[in-house]
Amino acid sequence: MSGINYMTQEGYDKLLKQLDDLKINERRKISLAIAEAREKGDLSENAEYHAAKDAQGMLEMKISELDKMLANARVIDESIIDTSAVSVLTNVKIKNVKNGFTVTYKLVSESETNIKEKKISVNSPIGKGLLGKKVGDIAEIQTPAGLMEFEILEISI
Repeated sequence: MSGINYMTQEGYDKLLKQLDDLKINERRKISLAIAEAREKGDLSENAEYHAAKDAQGMLEMKISELDKMLANARVIDESIIDTSAVSVLTNVKIKNVKNGFTVTYKLVSESETNIKEKKISVNSPIGKGLLGKKVGDIAEIQTPAGLMEFEILEISI
């Protein structure tokens, strides 16, 4: 992941906690699994040992990714966000022009994306299509389902 990763303080703290857990608890678990596997004899044909070493490699890769994400993170103070146009960390209420369905999304960084919480990435097709739009604008967005039109109804924090 390259570039700046804008996020909320909550999102930053969550990633930091996840990173600490991986470094402290998960490393310890994998270290114990490797030690147990070593005790079982010949390492060249020890499937448990190789599986534990693979898990260790995957864990270190995940730790490295989180380290990079946090190093490039910029925590945005939500109290100073301009709500005159859609931007990162704003809530935007949109209406599908074709069927009238309305929904409110919060535009967040990729690391904070959670569709169940209606948090979508600013890098997603819908997120990119909404950025910079103002209340009353119609956003034409190319989605996998085809071209869709959304009217911007409300922008808030």
